[in-house]
Amino acid sequence: MTAVLDLARALLAVEPLLSALPQPVRVRCTDPGTADRLTRLTDLLNLPTLTPVSDAAGLGPFERVVSEFLNLAVGPPLLHGDDDIAVAEARRRDFTGRFPRTDVRTGDGVVLPTYSAGNPDRPAVLIASACGMPARLAEGWLDRLSRDFFVLVPETRGLFAAVDGFTGSADVGAQAEDLLAVLDHFALERAHLLGLCGGAVVAVVAAARKPDRVSSLSLWHGDFDLGDESSKTDHQRNLQALMALAARGRQQAAAVHAVLANTMLGVAPPQLAHLVVYPYATPDLLRLYCQLNGDIMATDVRPYLAGLTHRTLVVTSEDDHTADPAGSRAVAARLTGAALHVAPHGDHLSLFRADPHLVDLAARFIAGDAVPGPQIPAGP
Repeated sequence: MTAVLDLARALLAVEPLLSALPQPVRVRCTDPGTADRLTRLTDLLNLPTLTPVSDAAGLGPFERVVSEFLNLAVGPPLLHGDDDIAVAEARRRDFTGRFPRTDVRTGDGVVLPTYSAGNPDRPAVLIASACGMPARLAEGWLDRLSRDFFVLVPETRGLFAAVDGFTGSADVGAQAEDLLAVLDHFALERAHLLGLCGGAVVAVVAAARKPDRVSSLSLWHGDFDLGDESSKTDHQRNLQALMALAARGRQQAAAVHAVLANTMLGVAPPQLAHLVVYPYATPDLLRLYCQLNGDIMATDVRPYLAGLTHRTLVVTSEDDHTADPAGSRAVAARLTGAALHVAPHGDHLSLFRADPHLVDLAARFIAGDAVPGPQIPAGP
C-alpha cells in the first residue's frame, strides 16, 4: 500500500508540469505490471496520460524530469495495495487537498489561483513567490507559517489559468496589483508581504503603491535591479538577455526554449525540478513567463524604495550565485530601519526547501521579534 500511495502522491505533485507538456508524456518504467498500475492511477487521479517506456533514450528533457521524479526505472513491481484507497489518501495529503484554492479575479479580468492556509482570524501573510512557480513550491512555508498566521499564496497571472490567448498586462505594476486584489478578495486590510526571489520586487512595488495595506515586509534573495548601482551575477545577466529575446514573440521563444530548459535542468535541485521547470515547459508558456519575469528583472526598484518605512527584513547569503547578494545589501541600506540577515550559504532555489531555520526566522520576524542569527543592521 505504501508504494502505491507514494506513487499516487508523486503523480499529484508533478501534475502542474504534466498538464503543461504536450501529450502524451513518456516516462521510463521498466516493469510491465508497474506500467499497468501507473495507467490505472493516472486515470483515477484524472491526470494526463503517461506512456511508459522501458528505455530512457529519446526522452525529452521534461520527460526525463518526470521520469526521475517518479523513479520507476528500478525497484520491485507494485503488486499490492488498493488503488482507490491510495488515491483517496493521496488526495487528502496533497497540497491541493490541504490548502483550499480560491480563484481571485483581478480588475483586468485575470484569474489568479490562490491557495490559503491557517486561521483567517490571525494576522495575514501574503507570499509573493518566485514568478512562474507553482504555488506548491512554497508548501513548506505554508506548513510552518500557517501555525501562527493566515497565509495566502497566489500563482502568477496568465501562467496557470487561461494561458492560451492571455491578453492581460505582463508588467510588474500589474503583478503588484494582483497582490492587492488578493487582499481585497479576502477582505484583508493589511498583510505582511513575503517576497521570494522576483517576488521580492513585486512585494516592494505593491508596498510602495499601497503602503497602508502592508504591515511589514520580508524580502528573500531578491532579484533586484538598481540601475547603474546594480551588481548582477553571470546567471542574472545571461538569463535576462535570453528572456528579453524570448519575450519578443513565438519564433524567438521557440529558438531559446531548449537553451533555457536545459539551463534550468542543470541547476534545479532534483526534488524540486518538476516544479522549477514549469514555466519552461513549452515555447508559448516560456514567452509569457519571459515577459512577466523579464519586467521584474528590469525594474529599477530605487524609486519604489524611496519613502518606504515599513519594518523590513532583507535576507541573502554570502554565496548566492543566482541573485547577487549585493542587490539585497543595497536594498536594505536604502530602507530606514531595515534588518539585513546574511546567511553563510543559500540561494533562491534553496529557499524552497523551507529549512526550519529559515521559516522560523520569517515567523519570528513577522510576529515582531528581533531578527536572530547573523545579521547586519541597515539603513540610517
